[in-house]
Amino acid sequence: MAPKCQSPLLPQKKKPRPPPALGPEETLASAGLLKKGEKEQQEAIEHIKEVQNEIDRLNERASEEILKVEQKYTKLHQPFFQKRSELITKIPNFGVTTFVNHPQVSALLGEDEEALHYLTRVEVTEFEDTKAGYRTDFYFDGNPYFENKVLSKEFHLESGDPSSKSTKIKWKSGKDLTKRSSQTQNKASRKTQHEEPESFFTWFTDHSDAGADELGEVIKDDIWPNPLQYYLVPDMDDEEGEEDDDEDDEEEEGLEDTDEGDEDEGEEDEDDEGEEGEEDEGEDD
Repeated sequence: MAPKCQSPLLPQKKKPRPPPALGPEETLASAGLLKKGEKEQQEAIEHIKEVQNEIDRLNERASEEILKVEQKYTKLHQPFFQKRSELITKIPNFGVTTFVNHPQVSALLGEDEEALHYLTRVEVTEFEDTKAGYRTDFYFDGNPYFENKVLSKEFHLESGDPSSKSTKIKWKSGKDLTKRSSQTQNKASRKTQHEEPESFFTWFTDHSDAGADELGEVIKDDIWPNPLQYYLVPDMDDEEGEEDDDEDDEEEEGLEDTDEGDEDEGEEDEDDEGEEGEEDEGEDD
């Protein structure tokens, strides 16, 4: 009979020993450490609250002082804004050109652009508390579209629920540009919902989100501080175009000089070959 195979002994894993039970004194000491740690954390939290309160008080003081500085310089700006407005009225189509050259405003201009040729100036007036809101006034010459000489829109932002109000446009018969723009938009896309106003003049009747009025903020924060930069955009493009033309002319002149040099070298090569031919004939003789 074959001997029975004995299975090798597998090493047995040792079970971890349970931690020794704490005695009454050790248990009390551990609990005391936990209480001490919790107490220190709670004290740290209280100190952090005190420090944060001091930071908040400083922030409030800073806001008050910043408001005073803004109010001071708003008053100092006024005579310069007034002088600039007087000068702007001497330049035909300054307002409409500025709007057309601005990428965000121009996107709203369709047939509105016709009426904006009668725009003489734009003025933005911030309330005494600059955070409370502002008013934008648009001054127009007599025109075939509406009776108003001034169109205004105010934004009141001091409350938890920002609001706006605007001048009612007195359209002349058959000249309501808001109806035209609505028809154009509906034909282009009947299913598209427009978050932005459909046109410049419908913006006056849009009071849906006064706290985040993109066009109002663009006019106040971007165009009003320096409208000249947008009025001069075409001139800047022309200057860049002239520079490009000058560079092209220089490149063409360089190519012409290179071609002339190649022709001169070709003539010199022909002359050299002629002279070598004459020398060879002389040697044969």
